Amino acid sequence: MKSTWATLISMALAAGPLLAQQIQSETGDRRRIVHLQTALNHLTVIEVNEPVTMVAAGSPSFKVEWKENKVFVQPTEAEVATNLFIWTASERLNYELEPAGAVDKMNFAMDEMTRVEQAQPMNLPKPAAISPTDFLLADTPVKTENTKHAKRRVEVQIRDLYESDGTLFIRYAARNQGNHAYRIDTPEVYALDSAQDPKSLYHLANTQLAEAEVARLKAKPKTKIPILNGYLQTSRIDPGEETLGVVALRLPPSVVPTVLRFQFPNDGEGEIAAYLVR
Repeated sequence: MKSTWATLISMALAAGPLLAQQIQSETGDRRRIVHLQTALNHLTVIEVNEPVTMVAAGSPSFKVEWKENKVFVQPTEAEVATNLFIWTASERLNYELEPAGAVDKMNFAMDEMTRVEQAQPMNLPKPAAISPTDFLLADTPVKTENTKHAKRRVEVQIRDLYESDGTLFIRYAARNQGNHAYRIDTPEVYALDSAQDPKSLYHLANTQLAEAEVARLKAKPKTKIPILNGYLQTSRIDPGEETLGVVALRLPPSVVPTVLRFQFPNDGEGEIAAYLVR
């Protein structure tokens, strides 16, 4: 999927050469952890040789965005370390993001090359059981109600769900159908308390509701759900363009379907929201 980056990244050259700054190459291996040195107000670029499908970082103290086969990492706080996962169609890459340090010690860029697996003899034991993070690749597609609704300047479509160790990852796409750029951010998420539908919510599990279906819901109070992490492909959507995002949260236990409201920034013409039955 193509999307346009609105921010041009410029780097000023220092007065003298910084010999310790690093641009290095690594061979991708899901069993290995690569350590990245970072610096405040600087980007580290990770480039792989196939499109990135998803990223996840363990702390919001690092700003992480991606486009096609490039991932951009920038620390926003000092003295914070975390881990980072990058998924492509054929590989998972693992990183430890070191606390922001001196510019002359940081990794400016990291070029990842897919590791070529050697054929295994038939008598080798079977591989170990899949790790919990691998379940993020086992996505559940989200259905969409066919009910017609008014066309909005910004449309949000919830695409897939991923669940691991009680954390729910929700991937969505936002398309700008207007004439002006739209600034998007990680949505606020609310659970509609005791939501009831004239039909039944059970048959709408993992479905994004259309506006007509939302209007029929009987639910006034709402509870805010804490966001564990949010990731955006880009924060600016130009007219006619689309971006992808992922939001991670942990839902309270429930024996009945839960209606989630995803509240996005106002586009200047009205509120932008999406509803999911979970």
